[in-house]
Amino acid sequence: APLSDGDRRKQISVRGIAGLGDVAEVRKSFNRHLHFTLVKDRNVATPRDYYFALAHTVRDHLVGRWIRTQQHYYERDPKRIYYLSLEFYMGRTLQNTMVNLGLQNACDEAIYQLGLDLEELEEIEEDAGLGNGGLGRLAACFLDSMATLGLAAYGYGIRYEFGIFNQKIVDGWQVEEADDWLRYGNPWEKARPEYMLPVHFYGRVEHTPDGVKWIDTQVVLAMPYDTPVPGYKNNTVNTMRLWSAKAPNDFNLQEFNMGDYIEAVLDRNLAENISRVLYPNDNFFEGKELRLKQEYFVVAATLQDIIRRFKSSKFGCRDPVRTCFETFPDKVAIQLNDTHPALSIPELMRILVDVEKVDWDKAWEITKRTCAYTNHTVLPEALERWPVSMFEKLLPRHLEIIYALNQMHLDRVAALYPGDIDRLRRMSVIEEGDCKRINMAHLCVIGSHAVNGVARIHSDIVKNSVFKDFYELEPEKFQNKTNGITPRRWLLLCNPGLADIIAEKIGEGFITDLSQLKKLLDFIDNETFIRDVAKVKQENKLKFAAYLEEQYKVKINPTSMFDVQVKRIHEYKRQLLNCLHAITLYNRIRCNPSKSFVPRTIMIGGKAAPGYHMAKMIIKLITSIGEVINNDPYVGDKLKVIFLENYRVSLAEKVIPAADLSQQISTAGTEASGTGNMKFMVNGALTIGTMDGANVEMAEEAGEENLFIFGMRVEDVEALDRKGYNAQEYYETLPELRQAIDQISSGFFSPRDPGCFRDVVNMLMYHDRFKVFADYEAYIKCQGQVDQLFMDPREWTRKVIRNIACSGKFSSDRTITEYACEIWGVEPSATAIPPPNLPRN
Repeated sequence: APLSDGDRRKQISVRGIAGLGDVAEVRKSFNRHLHFTLVKDRNVATPRDYYFALAHTVRDHLVGRWIRTQQHYYERDPKRIYYLSLEFYMGRTLQNTMVNLGLQNACDEAIYQLGLDLEELEEIEEDAGLGNGGLGRLAACFLDSMATLGLAAYGYGIRYEFGIFNQKIVDGWQVEEADDWLRYGNPWEKARPEYMLPVHFYGRVEHTPDGVKWIDTQVVLAMPYDTPVPGYKNNTVNTMRLWSAKAPNDFNLQEFNMGDYIEAVLDRNLAENISRVLYPNDNFFEGKELRLKQEYFVVAATLQDIIRRFKSSKFGCRDPVRTCFETFPDKVAIQLNDTHPALSIPELMRILVDVEKVDWDKAWEITKRTCAYTNHTVLPEALERWPVSMFEKLLPRHLEIIYALNQMHLDRVAALYPGDIDRLRRMSVIEEGDCKRINMAHLCVIGSHAVNGVARIHSDIVKNSVFKDFYELEPEKFQNKTNGITPRRWLLLCNPGLADIIAEKIGEGFITDLSQLKKLLDFIDNETFIRDVAKVKQENKLKFAAYLEEQYKVKINPTSMFDVQVKRIHEYKRQLLNCLHAITLYNRIRCNPSKSFVPRTIMIGGKAAPGYHMAKMIIKLITSIGEVINNDPYVGDKLKVIFLENYRVSLAEKVIPAADLSQQISTAGTEASGTGNMKFMVNGALTIGTMDGANVEMAEEAGEENLFIFGMRVEDVEALDRKGYNAQEYYETLPELRQAIDQISSGFFSPRDPGCFRDVVNMLMYHDRFKVFADYEAYIKCQGQVDQLFMDPREWTRKVIRNIACSGKFSSDRTITEYACEIWGVEPSATAIPPPNLPRN
């Protein structure tokens, strides 16, 4: 429901006090931008014109701080952090910028005075969907934390013309639509053609007396687009630089001396396709040449940029100053977000050895001291293993360098473990076989001084299984850095009601030091606070219910338990286990319609990779179950199953604050960390989950009795693997499970196509790697405990408060502080840069 004028205009502390001067300035700036937008060609303003006017108004507040921050770095010449990622899942920028600059109330008031609605304008902005899921969103949270901690950090990636596809559900099936997010322009980016750089592909290698030359290459230009990344109220504005591919003006014209000039110009698309589209796979490796080109493109452009910046130390000066690379690792840290930017290692070697004429061993030492690698998955199908033949054609010099590095590495292993041929085979960067392949994870491990997993349990698996041999060789390399989320976007921005009642009790310090939430433990029995927390949750639920009704025409019961599982659709995440619970609940209601049930709205959302057949079948199953349950008059308001279409950052910001129950139910040992789990925890949902990923540490922080933990642990999964998992046994001994599977199998949920789900049933019965049935019984029982507690709202809310109070560890500020101190060798700074209106010193 819309707020009353009084409520809306109440100056909310955490959104920044709106001084009259600020409001007047925002209004003036807004009107000026609107005038110049309209004066060009139209008289009537559209809502989009208003959005752009506001975006440019807010951007004006960034620019002075952005320039000053970069000046500050040039003068101080700190060690710079380069976060390399093929994905940055940024979402929307307007509200985040207002929050971090403390402008939200001033803008809200100014826009209100102009007769407009701020929330409506915010809804016009497209999400920057340049990521698939956790890995890309983590990169975005990290940029926010690095700026907030005052680190001289840069995010480097690709400016995909088309981000993650928009998901439409048609007849219960996922249909993909191109995400043309730049269609109306992007007010937050600034093209920097003056820093355009060449990137080379193909060609051949010549070994000459003067050194090695990579010649006869095809050139693609990398055009940088810069996006400002503001820290929280500290006047620091860092840069995310994304590269876009451009064909050089002479592209292909040499080849077309026959006069086909038109054909030559059309062929420019071939070069520019490099930054056309994000590969939509999550936790799956697809060995396509275009993807390898993307990986080298971002690496080659970024490393040239890093070296240019290293060589020139004065602000605005482009003349090389430093020529000696001895100090390179003292001034540069490169963090590889998974193996996707692994080519940084051979590329840095190539530049140092071939171009800068650094001695090979010295270059290798510099490279290792500069690079660090974050592993994000233990699933074998996700590991990048590129065919040698593809490298030979596309990057011949890099292949030579990788062979030489591998030889050096294997010589060292052979010396330490004489005669252990199998160990050499296991540890080689080159995998022999029908198709020789380059194991990019092995390249990253040998070429980095630090290797980290993203939750304690994951880092242990990395050390004891995935990279066991490498850990035995260099145990000091391996670390853990448990993931985190930014409390600015994931609490302040998306849940201002909760942020307010927290600030009322413990002040605003928690916004930049989330561990202060521990102070809420003092209020766990405070009746007023218990009531306030429950009230905020109910308001969020009402608001989300209204949104669902408006967007998808679904009516839901806002007093029901909002049971939410939102994440990419993947067998290991076990959305199927959730489906089996929904069917079991349905059968119980049908069996005993007069019995009182705890009403639930089960919401499942997430995208399936377009080529992942089973994931698409899972979506069809969810929508089909919903179709039957939601239209059964015996069920009524007791149970609803909703598929949340087109799950993305901006939808997460709406659904997470409204959730009562968060489902984190992957098979133990498969989810590296998870970060959605943390977002739900800080926003006052309780977790039902396995001991997997960061759930383990969440249970440790809040106490296992304050989460709903169920199912096999990693050791149990391993034991079951040794014994042999037999789904049939569970099917035969658990009547409710058998009934649910028989219903799916017989076409009860797909009457028009009874065989629709045969692939799903066949997988569950005969080749389920993720052992859904093995955890079914424990899961159903645990869900019973969830129902029991939900019937006692006071006890439920006390557990909620305890969870919020214990979520402080899961701030990305804590994660980044650990990276800074333990991997990058830099110190976060709490000192704000002076704002643009004050003298610099």
